[in-house]
Amino acid sequence: MARSWMRPGISRWLGGLLASALLVAAVSGLIAVLNPRVPALHLLVLYMLVILPVAIIWGTVLTAVTAVLCIAVYSYFFIRTSPAVEVGGWRATVPLAIFLVTAIAVGELAARLRRAALKSARLSAEQAALRRIAILIAQGAPPADVFKAVAEELAKEFGASVTTVLRLEDDRTASVVGSGGEQEADIPVDKELEIADHGVAVSVLQTGVAAKTERFDGPPGSVARLLHDVGATTAIVSPIAVEGRPWGMVVVASRNADVFPADAERRIADFTELVATAIANAETQAQLIETQAQLMKSRARVVASADQVRRRIERDLHDGAQQRLVSLVLQLRAAQAAVPPELGELGVELERVTAGITSTLNELREYARGIHPAILADGGLGPALKSLARRCPIPVTIHVRTEARLPEQVEVAAYYIVSEALTNAAKHASASEVAVAVEAVTAILHVSVRDDGIGGADFGGGTGLVGLKDRVEALGGRISLHSPRGTGTTLRAELPFVDAGDGPAASTAGRDP
Repeated sequence: MARSWMRPGISRWLGGLLASALLVAAVSGLIAVLNPRVPALHLLVLYMLVILPVAIIWGTVLTAVTAVLCIAVYSYFFIRTSPAVEVGGWRATVPLAIFLVTAIAVGELAARLRRAALKSARLSAEQAALRRIAILIAQGAPPADVFKAVAEELAKEFGASVTTVLRLEDDRTASVVGSGGEQEADIPVDKELEIADHGVAVSVLQTGVAAKTERFDGPPGSVARLLHDVGATTAIVSPIAVEGRPWGMVVVASRNADVFPADAERRIADFTELVATAIANAETQAQLIETQAQLMKSRARVVASADQVRRRIERDLHDGAQQRLVSLVLQLRAAQAAVPPELGELGVELERVTAGITSTLNELREYARGIHPAILADGGLGPALKSLARRCPIPVTIHVRTEARLPEQVEVAAYYIVSEALTNAAKHASASEVAVAVEAVTAILHVSVRDDGIGGADFGGGTGLVGLKDRVEALGGRISLHSPRGTGTTLRAELPFVDAGDGPAASTAGRDP
């Protein structure tokens, strides 16, 4: 690639020299106009109009050159032609010397002020860029967005041609995860690059310290060769370490060899620290999500296991104890029928025992329904909820809108939500009516139970509602309670019943055919 024949510093200095010459000519013209009316030495101060802008823009060296040029022009055109002042005499030499010293002092002071102003502006811009990236990280932006922002901010900060954020892979390659600069398109995201064995990238990764390089002679497909192909003449490589382990690097490259200031490595390292923070946050968040998912699955398995135990107990009661009690009642009825009339007291006693066993059988059936209602497994959620409504001592309106059977855990959770809400409404809320609505919309079962009772219910008021909350959350759902005093209670729950993969509500295993 062709390079400019003139370095930027020399070009700037020559431009400053030309500007100072033009300013000296302009001020000399002004002095020439004023000279007939004002003594010549009094007009020497007008050259400070030249010294100040040159000092502010180009610095001390060019200010000294300009001051000498001012003295030379002034001596040649004004002191030499003045009859009152002798060239080389003390009356001319002292003012000129004072002017020269003053000009150099002003130039140095102006240059320092300019450097301080530029440094302050640079620091402000850099801190603003760092703040923008830090805000992205604090807002939980995806790492890809942070990488892109870092690359763009670095390119803007240093005027770089191209900036890349590279992630190390296991096979000694690096993947581009973010890029910026005017040649951003030359290094697209997801491009894989090799890391040469003898390049600056290896050195930086081994030492953990940013470094500058002007060598780009790596093999084809390597980081160095790619930078060479885009015309880079200088680059700074800064490592990215996450929790003490090498993760990747940031490469800031430019076609201008003088673009990087002396402290560029340190400033780029500040950006890479933010990149490392973003990566660490993303990894922590991913681990947290994974932990939450595992916890959710574990809770779902506990709920499913408890439901299976309850179901087995219900079956044992139905197939065992209830059947034996029914058989016993039939035997007692037969024995009672065979009792002779003269043994009437025995018949009465048998009737009392039969009634007691029948009452026990009815209670046992109620317990079995509470443990795991058989009608829920056999008929589904709609018939099970209608059965609950019939047994409730207060009027209940039921609206169920589900087109098909739902996963067993979802149906069981919805059943117990309604059951607990109806029990609370009847026992504690002094309600006169209850409205139940169940609807499946976009893979979520919405359950709502509303009564007109006294209100005042909350999740901390007993174990029933707390158990429902745990059950709903174990399925990845949400439950809410609105119960202001005197205006009734509304219990709402959302139960997801489709989960791609192996979500807690996706399984229907264990359902009776």
